[in-house]
Amino acid sequence: MVEKKSPFQFFANLIMIVLALCCLFPFALLVMSSLTEENTLIREGYSLFPKQFSAESYTYLFKNIDKIGRAYGITVFVTFVGTVASLLMTVLMAYPLSRKDFYGRNIFAFFVFFTMLFNGGLVPTYIMYTRYLHIKNTIWALIIPSLLVSAFYVIMMRTYFTTNIPDAVIEAARIDGAGEFRILFQVVLPMSLPMMATMALLIGLGYWNDWKNGLYYLTDQNLFSIQNMLNQMLKDVQFLKSGADSSAAADLMQSMPAVGIKMSIAVVGALPVMVAYPFFQKYFVKGITIGAVKG
Repeated sequence: MVEKKSPFQFFANLIMIVLALCCLFPFALLVMSSLTEENTLIREGYSLFPKQFSAESYTYLFKNIDKIGRAYGITVFVTFVGTVASLLMTVLMAYPLSRKDFYGRNIFAFFVFFTMLFNGGLVPTYIMYTRYLHIKNTIWALIIPSLLVSAFYVIMMRTYFTTNIPDAVIEAARIDGAGEFRILFQVVLPMSLPMMATMALLIGLGYWNDWKNGLYYLTDQNLFSIQNMLNQMLKDVQFLKSGADSSAAADLMQSMPAVGIKMSIAVVGALPVMVAYPFFQKYFVKGITIGAVKG
């Protein structure tokens, strides 16, 4: 027998469908704009059904396919290594803070929370990383600053351990002779896979979309991530547009799809994440909601 849906369920589903379409519409408009012929885009504006299609903006982007490929490789490496390292350090900091028998945990928790409210500022941070840690123009400049450990993620993980890992399970493992590291890696973490996947997705998105570290600490374009490479291309287009007074620059700008390039840059930067997200969605949703229901 088919269960009859209540009016509330019908309207709730309708609202969710509308919200989903509102989220998909801007991205669909972005993709279609990147495939629209430049003059049509300027003359008629953005449309989901353009009159004339063109892949000229993507042709411009992939003229230097070797640079784009290297930038993608660097971004994948930084995202993988940074996510694993950040997740490991977050867990190692959050687990002791979740244990009630950890001496001085409130003091350490205060220091973690304090960093969410105050920081030393950009100039002292830049001096520390470049003069003392010597990460300028190295791959570590894309991994260490600002992203390696986040106080917000530490507090989220600590809260999850406190509310969802029973003390009886940890005590049973301790009675069986397990040490703290064995309890963490063989008992606690297997029970925290949804939260771990959620954290990995959030941290990975942060690394993938990061461009500030490359802007601050990199001058060697061979180390640029995909975000920095695309940002550099956008600056080049804007520079050519601002210097279009000369006849040569004016001719070049007339043939260059400046508006379409901006759209295609956004698509190239976001598309890999859009493709990967569905594979993590079930863990993401479960990790967000599991803390609300305690078995």
